[in-house]
Amino acid sequence: MGRQISIDRIRNIGIMAHIDAGKTTVTERILYYSGRVYKIGEVHEGTATMDWMDQERERGITITSAATTCYWQDHQINIIDTPGHVDFTVEVERSLRVLDGAIAVFSAVEGVEPQSETVWRQADKYNVPRIVFVNKMDRVGANYSDVIEEIHKRLGSNAVPIQLPMGAEDNFSGVIDLISMKAVTYNEESLGATFERTQIPPQYEEEAQHYRELLIENIAEEDEVFMEKYFESHDISEQDIIDGLRRLCISNKLVPVGCGSALKNKGIQLLMDVIVNFLPAPTQVPPVRGLNPRTGKEVIRHADDTEPLSALVFKLMSDPYVGRLTFLRVYSGTIKKSASYYNASRGKRERVMRLLRMHANRSDDIDQASAGDIVAAIGLNLARTGDTLCDQNNHIVLESIDFPDPVISMAIEPKTKADRDLLNETLEKLSDEDPTFQTKVDEETGQTIISGMGELHLEVLKERMLREFKVHANVGKPRVAYRETISAEARGEHKFQRITAGQSQYGHVIVRVFPRERGQGNQVEFKLKDGLIPKQFLDAVETGIMDSLTAGVLASYAVVDCAVEVIGGSFDDENSTEMAFGVAAGMALQDAMKKAGPVLLEPIMEVEVTTPEEFLGDIIGDINSRRGSVQSLKTRLHSQIVRAEVPLAKMFGYATSIRSLTKGRAGYSMEPLQFAAVPPETEKEVLSFY
Repeated sequence: MGRQISIDRIRNIGIMAHIDAGKTTVTERILYYSGRVYKIGEVHEGTATMDWMDQERERGITITSAATTCYWQDHQINIIDTPGHVDFTVEVERSLRVLDGAIAVFSAVEGVEPQSETVWRQADKYNVPRIVFVNKMDRVGANYSDVIEEIHKRLGSNAVPIQLPMGAEDNFSGVIDLISMKAVTYNEESLGATFERTQIPPQYEEEAQHYRELLIENIAEEDEVFMEKYFESHDISEQDIIDGLRRLCISNKLVPVGCGSALKNKGIQLLMDVIVNFLPAPTQVPPVRGLNPRTGKEVIRHADDTEPLSALVFKLMSDPYVGRLTFLRVYSGTIKKSASYYNASRGKRERVMRLLRMHANRSDDIDQASAGDIVAAIGLNLARTGDTLCDQNNHIVLESIDFPDPVISMAIEPKTKADRDLLNETLEKLSDEDPTFQTKVDEETGQTIISGMGELHLEVLKERMLREFKVHANVGKPRVAYRETISAEARGEHKFQRITAGQSQYGHVIVRVFPRERGQGNQVEFKLKDGLIPKQFLDAVETGIMDSLTAGVLASYAVVDCAVEVIGGSFDDENSTEMAFGVAAGMALQDAMKKAGPVLLEPIMEVEVTTPEEFLGDIIGDINSRRGSVQSLKTRLHSQIVRAEVPLAKMFGYATSIRSLTKGRAGYSMEPLQFAAVPPETEKEVLSFY
């Protein structure tokens, strides 16, 4: 079956906002008024179509991005509803990577909130055209003009109202369309499904005329075609305004702003008109670019069914009924079920067994998908997020998706032996689904460490392990991987004499140790007079020393920045063995280290915090309370950049703390810097556990 709707009538959009701004409620109304669902689901009742996970319905928040498709005015709208909580920002990141446009939802009461800023920057990163919907106009404290002003100031956006609210709070009665200059009121008995366009009430006429003139002026300032017509005749039609706004919205020069109340079923049909009129079709965004993996040359693919296939994997999901789902954005060509394609990122062929058009956690089978489509495939077992699927004879690798590094880690262990294998299998599946969820085994502590974007992130994943995968595990804080070193020069000696398995063993080694500069590593040198230790035993001596450096004398942490000189020893012609010299060397080193002022070292992290200036004092005070030291301060636009060095042991839970301190408006990055001596009082506390 070929394409049913032409590509110029497809809109791939995402709905993004701060938590509780009403994204999912807006999506539910779009699905209802477009006829995709026949009953309105509510977030607060746990019946929202797009919030299908148990944890989403219980917590009343969106956790994972959900895809669906609906139809409006002969257009196909592919929608991805994204989370608003900062812990799940990866879902927004990978959704925006494959979308052509976005709806930014703002609360008319709270305005531009912290995560609003984050998702707006993410949309800027991918150059995604967007429109704004100011929701909750019925709420106490709703102020439309204040929200638009905040968008200008905090987001630096040229946001222009194309609608005005008629009243606010309890008096919110409808919306004025500044393009048609009509008032739109909604029938509450039909849940807003029917509405009426009438003349603008007299009390709003002057305000509406003022804002329409501002709208026309804004378009004329940015669009030459519109400006010429405006100055030539001043006879501007509705279609002229729509065409001008569309060009400016697609080029990201202007952001149209509408309003309404999704919960009260007002303003959604106008929003759907705005989606169709102003957000781009796949053919109206720049063609996708990639590299030929064989030649390294740039390859361009246009949104055309006749071009070779190029599709990007942007999400994986484990479905309990159909298995592993691979979400794809098709940029060019067509992809068919029961056909094989080339995974250019893996260098392997893969077979698509089934193709599905998703509706949250439900799906419809389809035979093929074409350029501009967003679908899910079954059978792509090798594919990972960011991989490219293409034709076997026309290779291309698209730019992958960058994900932020995890900021919090915890230890996890199975409750029973029976859970061990299931836990490992589950962790692998979850890390495949979510690139910001990472797992590793700490070789020094033996713990399995899971890392994610925040405490809520890890809590949700823990619940999924229990509910979906039926694995039981304990989660706790991981131990910091400390190091040990020495602070002085010392001499150590050990003579190993023992009868083992009826054979005498003899080895005698004398060493000298002294500290090296931090970061220089360990070093072993032989400074022996000839004949003290035969050459055939020197390798065993070195191996014994290196093995001993893996566990220090304070708490068995690895030893760093220690120089070891082998200065003496003796041997026995009949009884000396490699094993004896290895043991003697290791014990001699331990003896020397005990006399050399052993010191416990802790990892120091370089932390960079970006915060609004009003929270600068709180941030610095918090860093100081964590035994950190501020290294520099720098101003960037309206933010302060704080560079500091902080012990890793004091950084656990920092993601939550910094959000609390700054109302979620600050962000930070962290990377290992060096090891430094632990203060005496802290060292006593750490060593008390050993």
